[in-house]
Amino acid sequence: MYPWDNKTPVKHPKIRLIFEVKEFSMPKAKPTTAETGATPVNYEAAMQELEALTLQMESGQLPLEQLLSGYSRGAELLAYCRAQLDAVEQQIKVLDNGVLKPWNDA
Repeated sequence: MYPWDNKTPVKHPKIRLIFEVKEFSMPKAKPTTAETGATPVNYEAAMQELEALTLQMESGQLPLEQLLSGYSRGAELLAYCRAQLDAVEQQIKVLDNGVLKPWNDA
């Protein structure tokens, strides 16, 4: 006779199963600069974040609230990048005696 044929559970003296139910939760991710609104480390980091944000927004998979916050963050990143470029342009003007000369590829 097999144990599954019997209607009552079979208890084996040497086998004991213990099931313990524990709640499982995923660890919270550290907030990124996009979520915190922190100033980027440098121009390249700002451009990288702006490109990633643009791809997310263009995918059409974000809910409206995230689109609005993404647009706001994108505007902040764009302003940061423009300010960095303006600062570099001012440094170039100083190096060229206040005259912005055309860029030569050669």
